[in-house]
Amino acid sequence: MNDKMRGTAEMTAAMTISGTIGWFVIQSGQPVLDVVFWRCLFGAAALLIVCLAMGLLRGIARPAILLVAALGGIAIVLNWVLLFSAFSHASISIATAIYSTQPFMLVALGALFLGERLSATKLAWLALAFAGMVLIVQVKPEAAYLGQDYLSGILLALGAAFLYAVAALLTKKLTGTPPHLIALVQVCVGVIMLAPFANLSDLPSGARTWALLAIVGVVHTGLMFTLLYGAIQKLPTALTGSLSFIYPVVAILVDFFAFDVRLHVSQFVGAAIILIAAAGMNLGWSFTRRRPEPA
Repeated sequence: MNDKMRGTAEMTAAMTISGTIGWFVIQSGQPVLDVVFWRCLFGAAALLIVCLAMGLLRGIARPAILLVAALGGIAIVLNWVLLFSAFSHASISIATAIYSTQPFMLVALGALFLGERLSATKLAWLALAFAGMVLIVQVKPEAAYLGQDYLSGILLALGAAFLYAVAALLTKKLTGTPPHLIALVQVCVGVIMLAPFANLSDLPSGARTWALLAIVGVVHTGLMFTLLYGAIQKLPTALTGSLSFIYPVVAILVDFFAFDVRLHVSQFVGAAIILIAAAGMNLGWSFTRRRPEPA
């Protein structure tokens, strides 16, 4: 198996794992802050083993790296809190579709803080994604696990997407730093951040609950990050971007088969529009045909 085939398999596995996390969050029955705390704790243990095995801990002592990675950790952990909270208000399907607007927020932040050019094509994809979001939010989906405040779920998912974009922007400043090491710092920051708020005096009961939380930390964090970063190192950017859309598709399928969540036609159309717009943004699609180069 060559690097491209191996990277494709790793990216596919990473995105499939990511798409199932909503099921584990809902099934754990734990408060969101507790779920994210245990995700960070178990994830830190798994990533520490990976970093030790790869000999990466020597680069952790540089204060500049620690500071930027820690700031990114604050953003990524808050992003998990908001996204997991959105699941119970807007459904896993809708929250994940809205969360897929993150590339547009990253482009906007890049234009504001990095001076990156915001082209007419990018603005057009942004407008298309906004139209998809308008279609989604009009009707609340039908799901047994949903609470009230559907609009709150939409806003939470948007907030999660924004925080992910902030974390990605900060990660751009860590070029050359092993990504497994960045992830380790981020989840360690999460443990410190959430320890005062996690319900540690009343620990989860039952082997099933502990198993679900451990899987979220070890599999959805430690293993998933390892597969993801391994794939990114082997694949061209365009292929990485296209395979990333396995994640929302799997999340929607899990929501349908596990929880019998039935979206309205307009919501399916809206989700498809957002994913197409995000694909266009990530892969550099254009609305106009490029003129052939002169011979």
